[in-house]
Formats: sequence, C-alpha cells, structure tokens
Amino acid sequence: MRSLDGAPSVGGMSLIYSSVVDAPLDEVFAWHERPGAIHRLSPPWQPMSVVREASTLDGGRAVLGLPLGLRWGARHTEYAPPHRFVDELDSAPLSWAVRWRHSHEFRAEGERTLMTDRVDTPVPGVLLRSMFAYRHRQLAADLAAQRAARLAGDRPLTVALTGSGGLVGRALGPFLTTAGHRVVRLVRRAATGPDERTWHPDRPAPDLLAGVDAVVHLAGASIAGRFTESHRTAIRESRIGPTRALAGLAAASGVPVFVSASAIGIYGADRGDEELTEESERGEGFLADVVADWEAATEVAGVRVVTVRTGLVQSPAGGTLRIFHPLFAAGLGGRLGDGRMWQSWIGIDDLVDVYHRALYDTSLSGPVNAVAPQAVRNSEYTRVLARVLRRPALLPVPSFGPRVLLGEQGARELAEASQLVRPAVLTKAGHAFRYPDLEPALRHLLGR
Repeated sequence: MRSLDGAPSVGGMSLIYSSVVDAPLDEVFAWHERPGAIHRLSPPWQPMSVVREASTLDGGRAVLGLPLGLRWGARHTEYAPPHRFVDELDSAPLSWAVRWRHSHEFRAEGERTLMTDRVDTPVPGVLLRSMFAYRHRQLAADLAAQRAARLAGDRPLTVALTGSGGLVGRALGPFLTTAGHRVVRLVRRAATGPDERTWHPDRPAPDLLAGVDAVVHLAGASIAGRFTESHRTAIRESRIGPTRALAGLAAASGVPVFVSASAIGIYGADRGDEELTEESERGEGFLADVVADWEAATEVAGVRVVTVRTGLVQSPAGGTLRIFHPLFAAGLGGRLGDGRMWQSWIGIDDLVDVYHRALYDTSLSGPVNAVAPQAVRNSEYTRVLARVLRRPALLPVPSFGPRVLLGEQGARELAEASQLVRPAVLTKAGHAFRYPDLEPALRHLLGR
C-alpha cells in the first residue's frame, strides 16, 4: 500500500490514503455499488453500526449509529463511475460541528486499480489512518477471495440465511451480497422487504424456501452464560428442533445444499494434546451431546450438507475478544489459570470464507473444522494480544474466577476448554486462510 496521512492541503484536507488493489477498475467500482459494501468496510473495533446503507451511490444516503444515540448521515454526491463518488456529512447536530467530505477515487493501472480516499475534515488524519488502512486491506482481501471463488466455480445464488443479526451473520450476509449473491434473511419477526421472510423455527411455512438455491443456518441461542437448567434448555431447544425442521423443508423444497453452524465443542472439553480432526471421535459433556444431536438433525435434508465446526471466533464485535479487548487495553489482562489450555481460533473473515466455500465447493460434505491452522495455548494467546495492544499481561485469572461467573459446568466446558483442533478437510482441499497466524489476525481486527 502507498499511503499519506495527516497531510494538510490548501483545501484543508486532513487525510489522503492510497493503495493499489489487484483487481481491474470496473470490478473494484462495482464492488462498492453492491449491497453490503459499507458493512464490509466498517472497522469492527469502532463504536458505530450501520443503521441504513445507501440504496445507490448516485444521490443515496447512508446512516450510521454512534454512541449516545447520535446518527451520522452521509449523502452520496458527485457520482462519476467508475472513477469517483463523494459522500458528505449532512445530519444535524454533527454537521454543525464537524465538516466531512470524503472523495473515493479510482484509477486503472493496467489490470490493477489505484484507489485513493481523500477526506476533508478538521479531524486529524493521524486519528483516521487505522480506519482507512483497515478498509483498504479488507477490500483487497474480499476481492481476492471472491475472485478465487469464481475461478473455482462460484456463481450467483439466492441464499436463505438464518441468524443474520448474529456475529457471523452480520459479516457473512454483506460478504455474500458484495460477491454478487442474493441473501434472503429468515427472521422471526414480520418481514420488512423482499429480501426478508418471516421464519417460524418450529413450523416453517411450506413456501419459505421457494426460489432458494442454498440455506445457511446460523441461528441458535448463545452458549455464553451460567449453565443453569434454563440456559442449557435454551441452548439445546434453539438448535435441535429448528435445524431438523429447516433441513426437512430444504429437502422438500429441492434446495441442493444445506450449510449449518456447528462447533468444536463436539470434541469434548479437554482432550489434552490429542490432535483433533473431522475423523476424531466425539467427546463427552453437555456441549458435545448438543453438537452431536445438532449435526444429526441436518441429516433429514437428504442433500449435500456441510456442518461448520467453528472454533473461537476472533472479532472485537463479539465472542471472547469482545470481552478480552477492553480488559487487555486497560492493562488488566492475563492468562487463565496455568495457561496451558489449547485455543483453536479463527478470524471472523476466515470463517466467512469457509461458509462461502461450503456453498460452491461440491467436494465439501459433512463436518468441516473452521479453525486456523495454528492453535495456540492460552498463555500464548494472552502474550500476543497484550503485544498487539502494547500492554502488559501480568494479572493471571485465578481458576475460581470462571466458576463464579459460569458455574462449575460452564467453566469446565467454556472457559477452561482445551481442544487442539486441526482444519484437516480444508487443508486437504488446499484452502487458503487470510490469517493463518494469530498476531496478524488480531492486528487487522483491532486496527493495530
């Protein structure tokens, strides 16, 4: 990347950031015009959310949600495809105090594209650089992944998606739409547009999957929390019955592929240093039982089924990193107990790539371990996170801490779980991870 930040100009420009993207001009500009682009470009560490994306870059308006109920509304102007579009802050009261004019510029350099962001604002450029560095890396990586998928046979599909409001769904849905797929979100409230359908998990409507080419099923109650009887019931009942009903409907509707969330919890809470692959026997415990029954519920689909056994998802927008990030940033982090537990992790964008591959790669079937190639022990994880945040990690969490929060069973199966999981199926398929190593993944996700 070539970049220049914090450089004032005659017009008061506070940031100019450029990079060369390995994709042709028309492809890069078209990506920005598709639904989901603003979601994919929003850094996950920032305290803002996309309330509404613009319907068009030609005069459309996007709205972001900020803390304290503030709204950042930006109108797209000066639309000149495929070379330029501009957005300008136009929402009170922020527009009264802050000037923001952001010009997105694109220029062909052979088969590649020089992309330049120019921002006119009183906000110092040094405060904006990490955001734009993230945006450029994310765009380049998404375009590379989507191009590789097309070369491997990916074609536009209509994908029915449950759990679209969860951590994984919020990343996967926009990725698929920027790749040219149509995503139909199955929601448990009244549908609000043509790309939503109301889903009753226990009794889905017979026509729910009409016109659908693939189902990605992510919905299920969070496993985080104290393992009370009611919590265990919610974990189980939100997965087994709804999955069986939806898989059965997929079979009746002629949907050719059913991709379902699963978890490495199937291997049990502690397998020592045993390397676990998709061929390993299931383990013991409540979560192992739930996951085994969850996967079995997909079998009624009668078509190609992929169960994505997900490890510890890394994103400051959710999961364990959302908890650890502020603690470590404040210098209050440290290893858990003796720190010897294996943590099989995966970056959120690598997980998105696994789900995408499951849709188009017909060689994938059955369980797929969605973990990075290099698991780390808890002590190494804490050292790396502390180094990325430039903070000490000197305060080990005593073993009784998780038991106070999660109870005996929750502590054993969640906080203290030790699973050395390998992505054997993905490795055999020649799958390329964006971030196979932990430190680069955390630096990207945390803007460091």
